[in-house]
Amino acid sequence: MQLADVRTAAAADATTISRLLADAIRGSYDGILGEIPVRRLISTQCALPRIRAEIEIPGGAPGWLGWLVATDTDGTVVGAAAGGVPVPGEGELYALAVAEGSRRRGIGSALLAATTDRMKGFGAGEQRVSLPTESDPSLPFYETRGFTPLTPTRLARAV
Repeated sequence: MQLADVRTAAAADATTISRLLADAIRGSYDGILGEIPVRRLISTQCALPRIRAEIEIPGGAPGWLGWLVATDTDGTVVGAAAGGVPVPGEGELYALAVAEGSRRRGIGSALLAATTDRMKGFGAGEQRVSLPTESDPSLPFYETRGFTPLTPTRLARAV
């Protein structure tokens, strides 16, 4: 698959982002975290009003750099990422999800690169990500991109 675009999310992308995140959480953590923690993650991280508000923050909020989406060649959103620089010099990746049928095609890497570029533009020299569990299935993705453990569920890398 040829990645067509990584762009800033628009208001019309909110529902797709919400579903994409919920599907990614279910697919990644159902057998690891259990039903109640998975439902809690989905209710807090994927709430449509929250995602709409985050997309529509005029001019952004302090430390918030917004949502990015990746689309395939026909314009379908196949991935999303969100990040910010909440502490001077420290970028924080809040979310990164790729549709199951589109994984291992460079979309997650493209979203991470675009998010990293945004963070660097706002002075980040380090990037961090928190994972819900020590056995997180995305751990190898981050490790191959230079992230190292700060704690069992918190990773960082220089950017």
